[in-house]
Amino acid sequence: MKLVRYGPAGRERPGLIDPTGQLRDLGDVVDDLGPDQLSPRVIARLARLDPMQLPAVSGRRRMGSPVTGVGKFVAIGLNYADHAAEAAMPIPSEPIIFLKATTCIQGPNDNVVLPPGSRKTDWEVELGVVIGMRARHVTQEHAMAHVAGYCLVNDISERAYQLERGGTWDKGKGCDTFGPVGPWLLTRDEVADPQNLDLWLDLNGQRMQTGNTRTMIFSVAELISYVSRFMTLEPGDIVTTGTPPGVGMGRKTADGRPAPQFLQPGDVLQLGGTGLGSQRQRVRAFSA
Repeated sequence: MKLVRYGPAGRERPGLIDPTGQLRDLGDVVDDLGPDQLSPRVIARLARLDPMQLPAVSGRRRMGSPVTGVGKFVAIGLNYADHAAEAAMPIPSEPIIFLKATTCIQGPNDNVVLPPGSRKTDWEVELGVVIGMRARHVTQEHAMAHVAGYCLVNDISERAYQLERGGTWDKGKGCDTFGPVGPWLLTRDEVADPQNLDLWLDLNGQRMQTGNTRTMIFSVAELISYVSRFMTLEPGDIVTTGTPPGVGMGRKTADGRPAPQFLQPGDVLQLGGTGLGSQRQRVRAFSA
């Protein structure tokens, strides 16, 4: 299933995308799509519905994050060897974990706003994993049973805040609007192999990132097991699994000299992944 939340920000309704691409309303079946609705039992109940019998939603509707009530937004750094190389950082021997503030989560097509004083705001297309069942010290063998589904994430990052202002990466990762998620939650049964999904991102119509999750250093199962050793993952938590090469920080000239490129007001980002749908964001300057 492709589960969505649609409508004005803060007043989204639950829905799904039927096999024809039509948006259908789920408001008479579930109150929302949050931690209580992501359990295997509820997902199985939704899967038994005939989507063609659900109310069709006409017109263009804003899509929100497909999951509400996210308790933790866990992110993995440098999880593609070629991205680590372009960032001039060593390949990690264990997953790098940081947290994105849940207040940065927004819909897939909402504007990205540059924070005050931003000089180096960057893009990162990623595969997001949504937890459906509590995971605490789970083995890699059993990790995937704790996954409700997958979603597209743009891990927007202010590199100067992240790398030049001391402390952890978090301050460059959690600014408002830095977490577009969606357009839908693709349930786990729809993905035969999460380690074979294409990811791509365009800036102003120019392809910047092209990758596939098969080149991850640590697989989804490894990541869920590993993170669960350090914190309990609860239903609704999102783990975003790292980005392939092509970020602005790593841009180079034809002869290999550094030529970083960062987001400017008016830029348009478009990104997508196999089965995950696509996002489109316009970049705006901060305004009080």
